[in-house]
Amino acid sequence: MDYFEFRNGEMYAEDVSVLRLAERHGTPLYVYSRATLERHFRAFDDALAGLEHMVCYAVKANSNLAVLQTLARLGAGFDIVSGGELQRVLKAGGRADRVVFSGVGKSEDEIRFALESGIYCFNVESEYELELIDVTARLMGKRASIALRVNPDVDAKTHPYISTGLKNNKFGVDIATAEQLYLRAARMSGIEILGIASHIGSQLLEVSPFLDALDRVLALVRRLADAGITMRHIDVGGGLGVRYHDEKPIAPADWAAAIKPKFEGLPVRVLTEPGRAIAGNAGILVTRVLGIKGGEDKRFAIVDAAMNDLIRPTLYQAWMDIVPVVQQGEGRETQTYDIVGPICETGDWIGKDRALAIATDDLLAVRTAGAYGFTMASNYNSRPRAAEVMVDGDAETLIRARETFDDLVRGETLLP
Repeated sequence: MDYFEFRNGEMYAEDVSVLRLAERHGTPLYVYSRATLERHFRAFDDALAGLEHMVCYAVKANSNLAVLQTLARLGAGFDIVSGGELQRVLKAGGRADRVVFSGVGKSEDEIRFALESGIYCFNVESEYELELIDVTARLMGKRASIALRVNPDVDAKTHPYISTGLKNNKFGVDIATAEQLYLRAARMSGIEILGIASHIGSQLLEVSPFLDALDRVLALVRRLADAGITMRHIDVGGGLGVRYHDEKPIAPADWAAAIKPKFEGLPVRVLTEPGRAIAGNAGILVTRVLGIKGGEDKRFAIVDAAMNDLIRPTLYQAWMDIVPVVQQGEGRETQTYDIVGPICETGDWIGKDRALAIATDDLLAVRTAGAYGFTMASNYNSRPRAAEVMVDGDAETLIRARETFDDLVRGETLLP
């Protein structure tokens, strides 16, 4: 569920007209709904009631400071994958002791910064990383709290680019290696073993892969307990899917009901790392039709948003719903269009073969663009990145100004 709806043929974000937002802030424009973000976070938090738990929002999904601030005020934890994301969380008011640091390529500087900040836990993804964290912590006179991210070799049945739990993926440590690494970590003076983690992928639409992965992780937890290594938390990862087209995503309540029995009698804290499921439906991308091109064989609606603004369609061949911001009603002929941007690439498209009744200067909304939209944006073709707005009831806040040419060349220098 989200808070974008049509009233008398016009799209509203909560109680604010999307048409008015585009007139005030220009296009392309990302628009987020605070009520949707809060509702989706609470759906996870409420679903895990009865278990000691922490919902750690995956910052990579949408890292705008206002988005992070909204979630921090709800008591969210945060799953980060870089030092920059940690800085964002702290600047937005998030607590360092509610931060989990994941990712396969943590640098020594990032590890040091995380230890200085007092984060909750590192999710360790390799033997060399465990050694680096141990050495860095000892040199700082600290002990680093860690969990090993275990790769359970479970097929998440999702796009290969966002599958992370198979043997041929770069993430995590396989079960057999993890068992030996835990025994080694227990002897490291710079390491404190806190838990175990697993994350098998994103945009998951079935609960069975979660349960399969969790069973394999819990079997390892029992073997480690027999060896004297006790887990204080189990991180079950994230990855719940959202509806882009005709998908039937798992509700957080149903997901929680399926995994909760696995924790009966286990005195552990449960962590989860949703990103897309919190932010996805909380945002739209608004774009203006620059012109119509083509004839009988193929029609193109050329819009001012491009692959630099929203790369998901061309990178993942993702289908995203595209609707007119103002429904024109009768008098417009419906035609089939490819919705394409101005970038000099054939791959610059937002949607293909869409039946729409549109004309030049119309506004279109790309729905479910709140996750992996702006956060993956670039300046390709020297295009300034879009503005971002947060709506809260009948109020709006510009939470990121549109970039200017000066922003594009800041840091560059002409030769003498």
